[in-house]
Amino acid sequence: MILPIVAYGHPVLRQTATDIDKDYPGLEKLVTDMWETMYASNGVGLAAPQINRSIRLFVVDTEQMFEGMDEDEKGEYPDNPGTKAVFINAHIVSLDGELWPYNEGCLSIPKIREDVNRNREVTLRYLDGQFEPQEKTFTGISARVILHEYDHIDGKLFIDHISQLKRKLMKGKLTDISKGKVRVDYKMMFPQ
Repeated sequence: MILPIVAYGHPVLRQTATDIDKDYPGLEKLVTDMWETMYASNGVGLAAPQINRSIRLFVVDTEQMFEGMDEDEKGEYPDNPGTKAVFINAHIVSLDGELWPYNEGCLSIPKIREDVNRNREVTLRYLDGQFEPQEKTFTGISARVILHEYDHIDGKLFIDHISQLKRKLMKGKLTDISKGKVRVDYKMMFPQ
């Protein structure tokens, strides 16, 4: 089932999400719905707070980003062929590598994109979709998308990583989004 994406301004996007256990009600269906929602909205990642659930859960599929690239382009990214995974109760173990800029957007903040500096590498401790403990290091685009989604479970947004001046300049657009004055081709839930 495709779920509505929570828009900028909704309080759930600013909450620090809580860990869950494998008895979380409807977890398997929720993960399936998150994949379906992410693909239907042309996303590469989706965090539970974006569907109005303040839990430490997100899904990522950067494999799809590499599908249209030629071999030379793929060679620029150390994480080719990407990552497709479920992350439950994720916690950062370490951030490594230099900061690098990349133009990011967010399903909860449609029509706004900005360059964001993030580390090239992140090591995470998490539970996978089968609730098996994992500790893995991710690099490149996969690390970036994971860090973007990780921010969501910590109550942060990609615009928190840009200058105050840029945020001030986009204030009108952000206000419009929170009031539902934005057109997208996916379902959204706007703050009351």
